[in-house]
Amino acid sequence: MALLGFLIGFPLVIAILLFCIRNEAARSVLVIGGAIVIAVASVVTVALHLSSGFVAFACSSEIIDYVCTAIGVIIAVVIVYFAVRFKNILAGALAVVQVVLSLVFEFGFAHGVHVEYGLYLDNLSLLMTVIIGVVGSGICVYALGYMKDFQAHEPEGAKDRRPFFFGLMFLFLSAMYVIVFSNNMVWLFTGWEITTVCSFLLIGYTRTEEALNNAFRQIIMNLLGGIAFVVALFLCAIQLNTLTFQEFLAYGLLAPAAVTLAVVCLAFAGITKAAQMPFHTWLLGAMVAPTPTSALLHSSTMVKAGVFMLVKLAPVLALSPIPSTMVVLIGGVTFLLCSCMAISQSNAKRVLAYSTIANLGLITACAGVGTPEAVWAACFLILFHAVAKSLLFLCVGTAEHHIGSRNIEDMDLLFERMPRLARFMMLGIMCMFIAPFGMLLAKWATLVSFVDAHQIVLILLLAFGSAATFMFWAKWMGKLAGIAGEPQNVELTVHKSEWGAIVTMVLLIIVACVCLPIISALVVEPYVYSVYGLTGQGISDGNLWIAAILSALVIVVLLFGLERKSKAKKADAYLAGVSADNEARTYRNSLSQTQEASARNWYMDNIFGEHIITMPAHVGTAAIIAAAFVYAIVRLFV
Repeated sequence: MALLGFLIGFPLVIAILLFCIRNEAARSVLVIGGAIVIAVASVVTVALHLSSGFVAFACSSEIIDYVCTAIGVIIAVVIVYFAVRFKNILAGALAVVQVVLSLVFEFGFAHGVHVEYGLYLDNLSLLMTVIIGVVGSGICVYALGYMKDFQAHEPEGAKDRRPFFFGLMFLFLSAMYVIVFSNNMVWLFTGWEITTVCSFLLIGYTRTEEALNNAFRQIIMNLLGGIAFVVALFLCAIQLNTLTFQEFLAYGLLAPAAVTLAVVCLAFAGITKAAQMPFHTWLLGAMVAPTPTSALLHSSTMVKAGVFMLVKLAPVLALSPIPSTMVVLIGGVTFLLCSCMAISQSNAKRVLAYSTIANLGLITACAGVGTPEAVWAACFLILFHAVAKSLLFLCVGTAEHHIGSRNIEDMDLLFERMPRLARFMMLGIMCMFIAPFGMLLAKWATLVSFVDAHQIVLILLLAFGSAATFMFWAKWMGKLAGIAGEPQNVELTVHKSEWGAIVTMVLLIIVACVCLPIISALVVEPYVYSVYGLTGQGISDGNLWIAAILSALVIVVLLFGLERKSKAKKADAYLAGVSADNEARTYRNSLSQTQEASARNWYMDNIFGEHIITMPAHVGTAAIIAAAFVYAIVRLFV
């Protein structure tokens, strides 16, 4: 238990120090040192408890309960302050509703319910521990160099708010550990709400009108999920007389009908946090924030808290038809439609955002199916999405600072301009959609689980969504792979902290892909067996080892096979037979006009544009959620 307390408390201490420290050198030492300690402690925690299975720790304290109540009030005050300052009535009203409900619950119901085992560990928590501790802390290190350049581009005389930024980043990590270790649902809710307010403050970091609008969109949508979470706490205390998360799950397995509304509320909270339709727009809006914020929200924290909750609920969802249908349909529709909308995007960060929402949709659908095979697939989708997407966000952020654009169409010749970064970016893209990398293996397992569960609709959504996925990733990779000319290498000025974080993510991808069978045997399969009493590996060990070996070979070729300089004679490009200027890549067209030769992707905005898909998607998914709530409420009172 000491290690769990350390992982929760140490990032919090670092956050408090960072809020206060203004010296850049001291901040760098604290961030790098703190990140290393958190990463090592996370790995040690996993190593020590890998064979332990589920372990609960006796930890209950009224003082901690009162601290959680105080934190809830502080969060509400912060939100109301900004709501009043920037005249956003809805955000302030929702914050007041949530804090009033929380206080009524705490002083009217919670004190009669004792939670003896406040903390716990299982293999899913260990998987999340690595993601938070290594990926999350790596992003914090990356932010040192990135935010230095970011501050340099601020108007002269602008206040340096980096202490606030880095303090929030480490507070985020602490709150995530609270979420994945808490067996006490009140503590879990507190960590949940801390991540919500941290996201709000990070998205609105620049204080521009666009940033503030998107920050308030995020807080409004997540406050709706927070209110649903509080309602679930009321139901657990009143109906079940328990606030122990594991007892709630066990009760749901014995009498799923009795917890239908509570499960719908918690699933709804998970859906909002995971940015599933119709709440996906808050995550798209988060793109206005500095790249480290986007990477942290999309890969290792915020959205992962949502799918963590849904995967924990998976066994109960498998026995609860209405909540399961809601989660399955929301996840499947989100995967398909967001994959399609990604086709119409040329902004690299928006492509990554839509890809994130889509992949979270696939994880959500797996949780809704709730079978052992689906949970096995969901665990690997969480892992590979975290490491690959964090690498891609960091690469895009560095590329943007050095080529002056995040547009995919401006990434021509990136292999010449930023050779190492281009290789790493291609590795991240390949990991997301190409065999034999882990993400495709996880999708294969997902398909197997859908087939075994006879989920015909999900199979179709997965098939068409995967086709759309292939298209938008292939377009981007094609841009990176086109090598021509000899432009200036601009990656020589990339900060060492950025390279350190990027290389860390590359190493994580390599370890995850090459050790995939080992991770399955030591981490994922034991978790599935502990929950279901059955194995859930939908792909044979032999196929996993083949994929691991092939992944290692592809990675070696990608990272090292292109290093040798070609001695082949370079010839001028053939430009339609009538070249005007080979250096400028121009030629004379059929009308004798000078035209530049360029390769541009096809975005099909008239078919897959946001303006076409978003409104019907919002209406349809909102109707699905409303129907699930109506059914659950009627079932409770009738």
